[in-house]
Amino acid sequence: MTYRIEKAAIIGAGTMGGGIAAHLANIGIPVVLLDIPTPNLSDAEKDDPKARNRLVQSLYDRMAKAKPANLARKDRADLITIGNTEDDFDKIADADWIIEVIIEQLGPKQALMERIEAIRKPGAIISSNTSGIPINEIADGRSDEFKAHFLGTHFFNPPRYLKLLEVIPTPDTAPEVLNYMISFSRDVLGKGVVVCKDTPNFIGNRFFAVAASYGIEYAIKEGYSVSEIDAITGPLIGHPKTATFRLMDLVGLDVMGHVNRNLYEGIPHDPYKEILHAENVSGVINKMLENKWLGNKTDQGFYKKVMVNGQREFWTLDPATMDYVAPEKVRFDSVGAVRKVEDLGQRLRQLLQFDDRAANYARDVLYYGFAYAGHVAPEIAYKLSDVDDAMRWGFSHEAGPFEMWDMLGVAETIEKMEAAGLEVADWVKEMLAAGHDSFYKNGSVYDWESQSYKLQDVDKNIIVVSDLHAAGKELARNASASLLDMGDGVLLYEFHAKMNAIDDQIIAMGHQALEKLDSDFEAMVIGNGADNFCVGANLFAVGVAAASGMWDQLDQMIRGLQSLTFNLRHAPKPVVTAVQGMALGGGVEMAMAGWEAVAAHESYMGLVEFGVGLIPAGGGCKETLRRKVNPTMRMANADVLAPLQAGFEQIALAKVGTSVWENRELGYVLDTDTVVMNADHRLAKAKQRALQLVAAGARPPQVEKIYAAGRDALAALKLGVQSLVWGGYASEHDQIIANKLAFILTGGDLSAPAWVDPWYILDLEREAFLSLLGEQKTRDRMTHMLQTGKPLRN
Repeated sequence: MTYRIEKAAIIGAGTMGGGIAAHLANIGIPVVLLDIPTPNLSDAEKDDPKARNRLVQSLYDRMAKAKPANLARKDRADLITIGNTEDDFDKIADADWIIEVIIEQLGPKQALMERIEAIRKPGAIISSNTSGIPINEIADGRSDEFKAHFLGTHFFNPPRYLKLLEVIPTPDTAPEVLNYMISFSRDVLGKGVVVCKDTPNFIGNRFFAVAASYGIEYAIKEGYSVSEIDAITGPLIGHPKTATFRLMDLVGLDVMGHVNRNLYEGIPHDPYKEILHAENVSGVINKMLENKWLGNKTDQGFYKKVMVNGQREFWTLDPATMDYVAPEKVRFDSVGAVRKVEDLGQRLRQLLQFDDRAANYARDVLYYGFAYAGHVAPEIAYKLSDVDDAMRWGFSHEAGPFEMWDMLGVAETIEKMEAAGLEVADWVKEMLAAGHDSFYKNGSVYDWESQSYKLQDVDKNIIVVSDLHAAGKELARNASASLLDMGDGVLLYEFHAKMNAIDDQIIAMGHQALEKLDSDFEAMVIGNGADNFCVGANLFAVGVAAASGMWDQLDQMIRGLQSLTFNLRHAPKPVVTAVQGMALGGGVEMAMAGWEAVAAHESYMGLVEFGVGLIPAGGGCKETLRRKVNPTMRMANADVLAPLQAGFEQIALAKVGTSVWENRELGYVLDTDTVVMNADHRLAKAKQRALQLVAAGARPPQVEKIYAAGRDALAALKLGVQSLVWGGYASEHDQIIANKLAFILTGGDLSAPAWVDPWYILDLEREAFLSLLGEQKTRDRMTHMLQTGKPLRN
């Protein structure tokens, strides 16, 4: 049977149900979202459809207003139809995928499955989002055909942003259904899929709940402060900035307590279970629950916002007194010595050589996690790499426990673990005894059942840049960029500067890439393997050069960037950009520089230079006119002011698209560009698109003249800016920047509208950029941004 999911139904419109509905709608899949009828209606309301849907409407509204946004674009809400489970149940009859997200009780779930079976169409896939109830029990009593199409699909919250999806088949799930859901979830939903065994809390939450509980128990018992633990357990050890206690506040103390209670009851056989009810963890959490200090949702948890002298501070809970204390400066010799080491393995090895409170805590928590991972992995996972994937994709860890264990050396770490009184799983010792000294080796992963290495599954749509380097595909390299051979005649122009910020090295390598493309390759991809495509120009380098009066060098650098983006756009052979994460300022200009773009759904693009007192000068103003104004002015009797004003405001307000669809509205991604839901696929898809253009004999984009509206439009824009200054909405320096931007976008001193050469606009960009760098208030804005990460209004 061929499966296609063209319509979905979700039963249960709470936080998870609504989030899943939004994620499907973002992709373009129509969704029916149901919940129970509004309870306790009066006699006058019980037959009123609007009143009966009041509950589901309120849940839908909460989903639509949530921050960060569940919906990638407001109109995606049009794909969600709400209703209730009594009046609208028939709306799920033609759904291709029905997802259950109701109360975590077996009885109601089984009753719902009975109702679903009576109405679903043959071949419809049914799944449960439960995290604490055995999947196979939920389908008890259903037909063989139903069970063949039933499985678990456990999303992580929020579904739009967290990559992990745990897929849990039962013994009755048809292999073709499982395989389809794996590929659909990976390629269409954009998820990192881990197939789990049907055990309590599956993989991610099982491992995390135990490991995190131990870390909190150890911290409280040994007298560490909240601030100290979060300084140790964040990026230092490859975890996100939320670290430990900020993460607890984000998740919610009520949620953590519920997970721990349910898990404790579900794993009576697990010798590690007692940590879930450890004295210090339970005592503190129970007191917080009694006080309704639930974390972010109640504005008070392990952290609390406090206003001090008009300034907002985040005070931390002292678990010993249950009082909040002022934030402290946390300093450890070990942390200071290693925090700038970029490689995680090297950083951890150096950290654990120290003997201070930070190193000792990190060592103890890491070793405990390794021990538990070794103990529990064969019970919950089919392969050890699934545990690592779950922690990376579900909790944003840089590496999972087995990957980190490899980094520290398996054999030498075991000696230290056992010396600390930790028990190491037999299968790990057997692995070492057989001469296998690591969990991963040469693209293979150790398999505890066969006691040998097995090749890791390879997703043909993923190109790993580090693998290209390791395979000797590097053709040229400097401190900030490289050229690599992707195979099949395609060149990769890769950024690898810090945050991929554009500097003279990136620009120089780009010009070298054009030469390579012309002589040795058929097409080029611009992309990298980092989280962010490019955050813009290297502000520090630009600021230092401006402060030092290096105007000739700055002029040369900007000319180099302009000629690079222009020549990439009009290269004789296909150039495709592969965009993900943040593409800001010059990053947007580079993203728009190709023939076409492949953009990940979670791409955040904006020309944000105005916030640091500058204007786009790498072709951003020119491209704004080409993409927004030119199409309008090719139509008869067109008025330039509307698209011109839109482009002007877009740059002056530093608007950033918060999804690929908003980027498309802003003009940074075109209708002809490719969107990928799975960001890991962007490089392979960009390569495929480049080769398609080659095969089609595509010609380079023609050099377009740019419509410049002239003096009258300039006067109109400047009047609008002056009104903002008079109203107190803009400063005098804002006015200086905005007037220069208006001058560029209207073509400057033109007495009448004209179609001008693009380099006329590029020259205006460059002149304005350099003149603004000469303004002290602009340099103050740049310094403030570098020091605080926030814009300065001066």
